[in-house]
Amino acid sequence: MSSEDAYDVRPGVPSVEHYRRLRTHAGLSDRSPEGAALGLASTWYGVTAFQGGEPVGMSRVVGDGGCFFQVADICVLPGHQGRGLGRRIMQALTDELELRAPAHSCVSLIADAHHLYRKFGFTDTAPDSICMARFLPAA
Repeated sequence: MSSEDAYDVRPGVPSVEHYRRLRTHAGLSDRSPEGAALGLASTWYGVTAFQGGEPVGMSRVVGDGGCFFQVADICVLPGHQGRGLGRRIMQALTDELELRAPAHSCVSLIADAHHLYRKFGFTDTAPDSICMARFLPAA
């Protein structure tokens, strides 16, 4: 059995608790429980990767469902990285977008792992456009 066979990648999002754990243990910033609950409920499509019934990776697509989509929360726990799991997660998201998203939809992401996302057809937009973000302060 290959290391890829040890994982089950299936549609759906993790619980709020698992979502927050996956993000922080994979080196992403934490989100509030309230924000995570609202965001997960608004997911257009998500996948979670499991090993032995435990979530070890995830990602999801958010957006308006018609014109604009964003790939978000791409994370794999460090002990499971380098085994093709990120590629399998991205393939599942890409397959669903190609199946259900309308023609000419814009799919974006903010990338750290440029080499992976280029394999799925993502290209740099600079200098024509750049990603900008604003994070709201805690209340």
